[in-house]
Order: sequence, then structure tokens, then C-alpha cells
Amino acid sequence: MNISSLLSKIHHSSSMEYHCIDLRKTNQFSDFFLDYIEGKAELRPFYNHLPKIESFQKAIEQKHFSDTHRQVLCDTLTAQYSEIELFEEEKLQLQKMADSKTFTVTTGHQMNLYTGPLYFIYKIVSTIRLAEKLREAYPDYHFVPIYWMATEDHDFDEINYFKLDGKKYQWNTNQSGAVGNFELDASFKEFAKTVPFAADVFKDAYGSSKTLKEAVRKYVHELFGRKGLLIVDAQEASFKSLFKEVIREDLFSHTPHKEAVLKTESLESLGYGGQIFPREINFFYLDEGVRERIEQQGDEYVVLNTELRFSRSEIERLIEEHPERFSPNVVLRPLYQETILPNLAYLGGPSETVYWLQLKGVFDHFKVPVPVLLPRNFALVLEPLFEKKLKQLEWEVEDLFQDFDGWKKSFVAKHASIDVSLENERTTLASLYEEKGKEAKSLEKSLEQSFEAAKVRSLKILDQMSRKLRKAEERRQHISLERARAILDYAAPGGTPQERVVNMMQFYLADDEFLEKLYKAFDPLDYSMIVIEL
Repeated sequence: MNISSLLSKIHHSSSMEYHCIDLRKTNQFSDFFLDYIEGKAELRPFYNHLPKIESFQKAIEQKHFSDTHRQVLCDTLTAQYSEIELFEEEKLQLQKMADSKTFTVTTGHQMNLYTGPLYFIYKIVSTIRLAEKLREAYPDYHFVPIYWMATEDHDFDEINYFKLDGKKYQWNTNQSGAVGNFELDASFKEFAKTVPFAADVFKDAYGSSKTLKEAVRKYVHELFGRKGLLIVDAQEASFKSLFKEVIREDLFSHTPHKEAVLKTESLESLGYGGQIFPREINFFYLDEGVRERIEQQGDEYVVLNTELRFSRSEIERLIEEHPERFSPNVVLRPLYQETILPNLAYLGGPSETVYWLQLKGVFDHFKVPVPVLLPRNFALVLEPLFEKKLKQLEWEVEDLFQDFDGWKKSFVAKHASIDVSLENERTTLASLYEEKGKEAKSLEKSLEQSFEAAKVRSLKILDQMSRKLRKAEERRQHISLERARAILDYAAPGGTPQERVVNMMQFYLADDEFLEKLYKAFDPLDYSMIVIEL
């Protein structure tokens, strides 16, 4: 699909209207990402499949998922869902997973509190919609949408809050290690009291759970289980056992580092900056309260910020007996995912999508095919109040992505009661000084320079007066200017796109059909910014 050829498309339904905007017009995406989804030839050596529906036939043919791995997956998923009362759709998906003609399409994300920013939801909706489209296009196969819970992540500061109506709600705790194992202790219960307005789906999930990952599984299940979404927690010894070969090679030969560096250098030679930074060892040591990097120091393997040290033989035995204590970083998490799932596609954000291109050599080395890499859907949701303000300014939806200062300058000039630029006056004054300077030169040569200097001083005075006139006009037009500022801040609070800041409850609490509206608007194979007017 040629993104630059996309026009703004308007779609109607009984409950909303939405527009599809060319991603390049939003000024929110890197050239690296845009070049990838547009299929730029220079990037073709760095991935297996173009991001389009036709690529999935080849992806299916390349994906060889052993019966052994499939049995491990089915058994582990069944165990993980044992405490959940399943919807019929989830039961069917779990049954289908045993079939060799069943494949997955996956998205993954951190376990943000109360879903965190909107794009957490957008990722999952996009993945569900992709599975639906694939079932239509390839009826001989079955496709299961997967949410990969980042239970092993340890960056708690990135997930311990959400923002709603401009206010930040944050949970503080001294717990450490993998965030999925964090207990919903007294500190969480005190935090929960600060969000009494939370939707029941969250109150029920957090109120009935002992750990963060248990709560996230419950609310994602409630929100998306009826659509057939399955949730994978990869923090399992059974899954890690399938990854022992990679753990050994990373620790002892550092092959993933070498391969990732080669691809990164190749991308950099084409002018594309690396999104991730490979290390010689790309695993953390994971245990209760601990997730710290492993480094080789001489003949020993050291767990940073702890007193743990292992000889080669000790760490070899640890890999064999406790593979669950090795947690892959961003370099090897994709490979781990493709090892334990019969996966055909990964859907991520703009930076997340293209960092996989740095890993092509790693995948090739371990003879694992790179899945089809697709961006999630991108969206901006407009509430009725802001739709009204948009019409008052006579803006089109494309105008929501413009720079405020640039717009203000042209708007003030266009609606000024007088010419605030004083452009005609500048031209007239400059011509006068230049003409008289030439005449004066015949009397005395230095006079021309004096007139030139006087011209510069006079033009500076006019510039000062022009700025004063502009400020006066801005005060006169302040209602329109503030209206525009409010709209642009709504679309991008603090300069950051709405989807990366605002929590879903801003819309979900007022409209329990909000998720259904996203399903209607989202098409994971149409790479546009979707502006939804509720």
C-alpha cells in the first residue's frame, strides 16, 4: 500500500463517524517506520514478509511448529486459565490450539495499571481484527489473537500509573523484581481508594486478585475474551525449557549479540538509527524479588546488583534445571515468542515494529522465520464538545495534527483588523531610504551608508511595532486562539499524542459501547490515523 497516495476517507455508522488520515500528514512517525510500511526497497533484506494480507500464505508455509511445542503450549495455557471461568469463545480457542492448522497473531505490552494509555487497548483490538480478517482470507486455517503479558518486565515506574482528565493516579510500592509477581498489598488497596470511579471490570479484577498479573489477566479476559483473545504469560518453566538452546548460545557464544550488531550497523549505514541496543548477554536473572542483568566477568557469570556469581558449570546446570530463571531482554523476547507460539504476525507500535528489523540475523541463525510485522492501529477519539469546537474554527480533521504556533501566526494575520505585518510600509520605507541614499551619494559618498544605516534602524522600529500589533490582535482574538489551543492539547496533551497519554476510561465510563466502536473503525491492514467522532 502506498501511504502517500491515501486520501482522508470518511466512514459513517449509526453511532459515530470516523476519518482515515495519511500517517505522513500527522507528523508523528519516523521515516524509518513509514519507509517500512511503504515497502521501501532498501529495507527488504531486513524482514521476511511485506505487511499485507497476501503475505500470510507464505508465512503459513514457512511456520513449522512441532507437535511437541504445540502440546507444551496447550497444556500450559490450560493450566494458566484454570482459575478463570471461560467464555465459550475462549474454550473454543483453547481447543483449536491443538490443531496443526491453527496459528496465532500476537501483540504484547506491559501490564499498565487500569490498561494505562489508550494504545494498550488499540493493540489488542487491532490483533483481534487481524485474526478475523485472516479467517475470512484463509478459511482453511484458524487464527487465534494473543495478548502477550509482559509479566517479567521490571520497569515498574513505566506502568505504575494512569492518567485521566489531566490527573495522574499512581501506585507506589517498594516491591522489586518481575512486576507480574507484585502483590496487590495494603499499598495497592490504599491506591485503589483514590480511583473510586473505576469501571467495575477493574474493581472486580483487582479486588479478587493477589498479584498484578492475575488482575491483568482477569480484566483483559473480561474485556476481550468474548472476541476469542487468549492471554499468554511466558514466565513458565515449561516454556523456558523450549528455549534452552538459545540461552546457552547467548551466554556462552554471544551469537545473538553479534548477529544483531551486524544488522544494526547495516541499517545505520542506510541512515536508520537503531531502536534497541544488543548486549553480549541478553538475559536477566529472574527469581523472587529479582530481575537483574547477567554479565560475564572473566570466567564467572555475575548477576548485577546482587551477590550471585556462577561458574560456567554452575550456570550450565542452572539452565538445565531452572530455565525459568532466565528472562530474555528486548533482543531475545521476539525470538522467545516465536519459539513457543505457532505465530504468523506481530502487531506493535511504530518503534516496536521496526526494531524487529535489527533482529533478522538472530532469527536466521536459529532458523526461526520472522513473522509478518504489522503496526497496530493508530487513533484519535473526539468527544462531542471538541467536535463542536472544531466546527467553530472551521477546521478539518487533518488540522488536528498541525503545529499551534504555525497555525496561530497565519490565523492572526488572516483575521486581523489591520495589516499587522506592516509589509507595505516596510517596502515603502526601504525604497525611500534607498532612493534618497543614492541621491545623497552625489553630494557625499559616505551619506549613502548613513541612509542605509537609518533604513536598518527604521525597519527594526517597524518590526517592533508589527510585534505589538500582532500581540494586540492576539488579545482581540484570544477566544479563537484558546479554543484552538484546547483542541490541539486534547489531541496531543502536552505535545504527546492522545493515545499515548489518555486512559480508556475517559470514553468507556460514558459509553460502554466504546470498544465495539473501535472494532468497527479499526482495520489492521489500513495504515492510517483513524479520527473517531463519537
